[in-house]
Amino acid sequence: MSFLEYRIQTVPSGPRKLLYLNWALILLLTSVCAVGWLMLYSVAGGDIGTWAEPQMKRFAVGLSIMIIVGMVPIWFWRNMSGVAYLIAVGLLVAVDVMGHIGMGAQRWLNLGFIMLQPSELMKIALVMMLAAYYDWLDPKKVSRPLWVLLPVGLILLPVALVMVQPDLGTAILLMGGGAVVMFCAGVSWIYFAVVIGAGAGLVTVVLMSRGTPWQLLHDYQYKRIDTFLDPSSDPLGAGYHITQAKIALGSGGWTGRGFMQGTQSRLNFLPEKHTDFIFTVVAEEFGFIGACSLLILYALIIAFCISSAVRMKDRFASLVTLGIAASFFFLFGVNMLMVMGLAPVVGVPLPLVSYGGSAMMVLLTAFGIVQSAHVHRAR
Repeated sequence: MSFLEYRIQTVPSGPRKLLYLNWALILLLTSVCAVGWLMLYSVAGGDIGTWAEPQMKRFAVGLSIMIIVGMVPIWFWRNMSGVAYLIAVGLLVAVDVMGHIGMGAQRWLNLGFIMLQPSELMKIALVMMLAAYYDWLDPKKVSRPLWVLLPVGLILLPVALVMVQPDLGTAILLMGGGAVVMFCAGVSWIYFAVVIGAGAGLVTVVLMSRGTPWQLLHDYQYKRIDTFLDPSSDPLGAGYHITQAKIALGSGGWTGRGFMQGTQSRLNFLPEKHTDFIFTVVAEEFGFIGACSLLILYALIIAFCISSAVRMKDRFASLVTLGIAASFFFLFGVNMLMVMGLAPVVGVPLPLVSYGGSAMMVLLTAFGIVQSAHVHRAR
């Protein structure tokens, strides 16, 4: 059998590709988004037009984009990885130069029809770039110091640009997603041990720099650390967010107060209830069972991605799928830890549930690449 005959028999073509999409994954993503629509409807006091309807329209567009991206051969996205990375870096530079300022941070580009947050694009572009790099690199060279420095540089460049905005949460997510791709590619664990040790030292230096002329973080970021360690020290100031979030989480009990019956959100005690702290609305209205149900949906999405990745013979497809799954995991993991008081508040939204345009579009596009890898794997 010739190679061409093999490809024809093992890779779907044309409209047949629709049948090979991972429809279970699409159903899970839609279910998570539906939870978001219900919560946005609830926190708006029963008004669908405030947040829920715009989010539904964005999902419809994002779902179409995901399917279109999934129909494109995975080799195309591998070849576009470098271009996507350079565009994302250019947009991050543009943000630092002429970005829109909101809530004390310069993170957005005003494109007229949408407020684009380039750091969201970078989360996916970085994973694609690293996956393409390790697909090109000889596996025997993966752990050699010279060949480890290049991906480290690819990670640190956008991290530095994001920190200038400042956006500590996204910087952490970029490093986490990049590290997972490197680990899955086979980079020795010794490098990660060294980085963890250096990270612990850096945290010490950051804390020691407070109040000095060479202070490494902004005052509000140190305030977030103080609040994380002791929210009761300033319950009406910096500790207000997490204090109200804990009240909402605890008041839900096992089964919750009921849909649209959450007092913390309805009476506006809960800050940023439609974005960063929307998980507490889920917990208050649907209780521990509702919160765990959402967590199970997230876990199933990760499981489907990993299951698909381990069956792929194409190195790029496998690594990019695992990298996107890891980035998605860090998104909801950090958000949930943040609102429960187990991590500092770093402004990370709950993926596909929190209100936001660019975040949802980029995520669904990323899952489109996952679909492309799934559809075009050899069968």
